[in-house]
Amino acid sequence: MHTALQIDDVSVSFDGVAAVDGVSLEVGAGEVLGILGPSGSGKSTLLRAVAGLERLDSGRVRWHGDDITALAVHKRGFALMFQDGQLFPHRSVAQNISYALRLARTPSAQRVDELLDLVGLPGFGDRRVTELSGGEQQRVALARSLAARPRLLLLDEPLSALDRELRERLAGDLRRILVDTGTTAVFVTHDQDEAFAVSDRVAVMMGGRLRQLGTPSEVWRHPASEPVARFLGYTTVLDAGTARLVDPSATSALALRPAAVVVADGGQPTATIVSSTPAVEGARVVLRVDSLGEVQGVAGAGHPLAAGDRVAVRFDRAGMAELP
Repeated sequence: MHTALQIDDVSVSFDGVAAVDGVSLEVGAGEVLGILGPSGSGKSTLLRAVAGLERLDSGRVRWHGDDITALAVHKRGFALMFQDGQLFPHRSVAQNISYALRLARTPSAQRVDELLDLVGLPGFGDRRVTELSGGEQQRVALARSLAARPRLLLLDEPLSALDRELRERLAGDLRRILVDTGTTAVFVTHDQDEAFAVSDRVAVMMGGRLRQLGTPSEVWRHPASEPVARFLGYTTVLDAGTARLVDPSATSALALRPAAVVVADGGQPTATIVSSTPAVEGARVVLRVDSLGEVQGVAGAGHPLAAGDRVAVRFDRAGMAELP
């Protein structure tokens, strides 16, 4: 894959505090790169630096080999989509989309209809954006971002203001739209489900630094460190020796999600319930497992549990990940 965007050892600081610290990344032409990290990890600052909205302390940004570090924002040919969409409330859907086309001096009517079809809103051109749902507004914002066929699309938490069900549905639609249009994109989010659903590769940032880079499967199944694993939702980390008590074939440390430790029906009791919290499909529990210590786990709806109960447990390898 030919490299489109190249970020070389980029650093950005505010009042002497590093927000982005020596990050290097490459994005292939037509690739969707997800930048995943907790709040304050520097991911949005890195995105703004690529857009030209933040001054670099050091490093370079290149586009197809050309150094664009000092290039003005409006000359980069990039589009930036924010989490609130930033639509014009006094304009119709079509007027919002065609605004970007006028800036690019591109004929608008047919292109607007094409984009509305693409984002699943055919016939919505005459509607006011204030009449749309949150999900529909984000679709319009995406159509406007794609209108002038940007060289690079930068998306900063575009789904975070929506409810969980809508986010999951739009994440799949966003992936389809980016792939169908062959758009090179960088997608910033704090939600691993979104990152894995939308991206070809995922870069994990923590503390301003790049901590891991790989396909969604690689990052999910093989977190690069304990902090990365815990950010991804693995709540228990076992060293290599202890891991063999859970999986005799283990050759490295294991990170366990709660779903990896399941209160079982029957069997020999091997754990004590420390606490139990109702969940949608049963309960989230804290267990003191013999020989392992305290871990988080799950129980089915058929298990009424109370602190102090002795229970059997089974370990589900699907909820585990190997650590270096």
